[in-house]
Amino acid sequence: MRLLVTLALSLSCSLALALTEDGPAANFTLKSADGSNMRLSEHRGEVVLINFWASWCGPCRQEMPELERLQQQYHDLGFTVFGINVEQDREAADRTLKDIPVTFPVLFDVENTVSETYGVDAMPATVLVDRNGVIRFAHRGYKPGYEQLYEEQIRALLRE
Repeated sequence: MRLLVTLALSLSCSLALALTEDGPAANFTLKSADGSNMRLSEHRGEVVLINFWASWCGPCRQEMPELERLQQQYHDLGFTVFGINVEQDREAADRTLKDIPVTFPVLFDVENTVSETYGVDAMPATVLVDRNGVIRFAHRGYKPGYEQLYEEQIRALLRE
């Protein structure tokens, strides 16, 4: 029993550490909605907001228009959003995107390798990466008003 508790604690600690601030953002390559491969490393020099989402997640759906607004407002200043869908069922994601269209790249992590690498343990999960590829802010979940905090953090990173 003690071994199981120790194992569970170490696993939960490693997940918690992965979705934290001030560490290098793990590079990844994922297919986008248009079928092209997108790599995080190709966006070095930009501020990148990585948002992990799923169609069944109400707060994810609520947050997407706010992320689109941020993309539109700050894109020309060197900012981009990556929306990473974590579902195996691509059709569910496509239906959501018809209801809530976005211009930012939507990527598909159907095997959950990227979400596991980043230690995603809540939906949605949002990570802000600075121009040097370092995770500077990490957020679990979403409630109305969080986008104001994202915007403050984006502006601070763009000024650096």
